Amino acid sequence: MSPYDPRMTLLSRAATKMPTEHPVLAAAHRLAPRVASLSAEVESARRLPAALAHELAGAGLFHLVVPERFGGFELHPALVIETLETLSRADGSVGWCVMIGSLTAMCAAWLPEPVARAIYGVPDVITGGVAAPLGRAELVEGGYRVTGRWAWASGAQNCRWLTGGVVITQDGTPQGTRVLYFPIEDVTLHDTWQASGLRGTGSVDMEVRDVFVPTERSLSLVTERPRVDRPLYRYPAYGLLAVGIPAVALGIARRAIDELTALGPAMATRPAVREAVAEAEATLRAARALLLETVHATFESTTHQEATLRQRAELRLAYVHATRDAARVVDRMYELAGDSAVYNASPMQRCLRDIHAVTQHAMVGQPLRELIGAVLLGVDANTATL
Repeated sequence: MSPYDPRMTLLSRAATKMPTEHPVLAAAHRLAPRVASLSAEVESARRLPAALAHELAGAGLFHLVVPERFGGFELHPALVIETLETLSRADGSVGWCVMIGSLTAMCAAWLPEPVARAIYGVPDVITGGVAAPLGRAELVEGGYRVTGRWAWASGAQNCRWLTGGVVITQDGTPQGTRVLYFPIEDVTLHDTWQASGLRGTGSVDMEVRDVFVPTERSLSLVTERPRVDRPLYRYPAYGLLAVGIPAVALGIARRAIDELTALGPAMATRPAVREAVAEAEATLRAARALLLETVHATFESTTHQEATLRQRAELRLAYVHATRDAARVVDRMYELAGDSAVYNASPMQRCLRDIHAVTQHAMVGQPLRELIGAVLLGVDANTATL
């Protein structure tokens, strides 16, 4: 095994199930070494191998937030974070794809029950897509005629259904936005994914042309309440949709610390390394603590009442903070690793590329940070997707 084998820090770690551990989290721990062993294949293929996706789906990892009544786990958001963090520590691209698939599935709680059961009642189904309203859907009898193209359709190659955000029009006049479901047969995937980081996510463009979608396969996370009245779905909708992004970031950062530690005793003799690792540990754990504290407080509060605007802003602030601090940790670990980190054989360079792909996502980007600041300062702003 080479000094930079991506399996080094994971294959030696027994994946044991603690008495209080949720079965799906135990499955993530159990699968993590296998995920790590496939890192090179995932990266080279620029997508998740179908066999691995099927294995992850079979373990229930794409049903984390599907309502229990449809066969899902309906996990507390904190458990979602821990599960995705575990997989992302093994491989950032795999964690990202599970994040996209599992959190897209929250839409099951907004769909009419027969449609939700038809889609998510299949135990190993994988769904994905893009919520941004980049498509156009003209109102017609019984539904919509849809044309559109969306970038960043992560993991789409293994999906049975894909979602796309659209602007609804009637006689060419905009009527608002919705999210629509397309069977994979109606979608064309364009292999556009030549990226610096998260290379293994297969985040291609998806396109539909003049496709009919019945009304019952549409929903709005902004203007409609969930049809499943359970505590998880009272949590802010966009807060639930975005909860996996800091989880992936934290997992990648933890892996970077692992990899620096694995470089050997000689590295640990350097005072600068000792100091930096101590600071990185504190930074990562503090960011994680704020994230989990805010998630727990929001979940507890929204069990009884709607989240206030301030709560939604503070929740998303915790997501942004965790993601950005995770990136700072990875940057420091990469710097300390020296010239060994530049080689493709080093997982450290992949941690660097992957974390900076995560930070580019709109859910943690600069416009969102500006919006959060506006709320905290009491300035009027469009907060519909907060």
